[in-house]
Amino acid sequence: MIELHTWGTPNGRKASIMLEECGLPYSVHKVDISKREQFKPDFLKISPNNRIPAIVDSDGPGGEPISLFESGAILIYLAEKTGKFLPNEPVQRYRTLEWLMWQMGGVGPMFGQAHHFLRAAPSKIEYGIRRYVDEAKRLYGVLDKQLASNAFAAGADYTIADIAIFPWIARHEWHQVNLADFPNVKRWYDVINARPAVTKGMAVPYLN
Repeated sequence: MIELHTWGTPNGRKASIMLEECGLPYSVHKVDISKREQFKPDFLKISPNNRIPAIVDSDGPGGEPISLFESGAILIYLAEKTGKFLPNEPVQRYRTLEWLMWQMGGVGPMFGQAHHFLRAAPSKIEYGIRRYVDEAKRLYGVLDKQLASNAFAAGADYTIADIAIFPWIARHEWHQVNLADFPNVKRWYDVINARPAVTKGMAVPYLN
């Protein structure tokens, strides 16, 4: 049984979608970031950067327990544990990791800043709003171009790159983005959104 320590954010949902897609048994441990539960000592033992998600796998490498934080690391770990959603063929493997890193280094931080300036900042700072909304739209354009000739982010197959990107695109309205303006992203989004494991994973932790 894997412990998933999470909350209902795009990064948290990466892990829950992956667990559902892999069919791994897991228990949900809610970390309510609105109540600053991410700073509790027990959580900091497994996530020293006080961010969700984190996992604890009692059956880690060599049968020993392992804890992991950082959603990208969790996705790679679960992919390698199950042999799913991370190709073995070298070129496709690196393409998958390339687009996973694109999400980790670009989509997550930039969309997160758009969320902050549009929804959380105590006052409206037009420079911050325009900077990050414009960058979000640029990133949507990058993905749209990639998906013009590929079924999924890294190529023909659904991978951890798609799992990482999807929960952020699911908040497109938060970015002042109409998916109709990015038709290839819209097609990709609809295909992934129809996957049963994605539906279940997106509902975590609120239905657990």
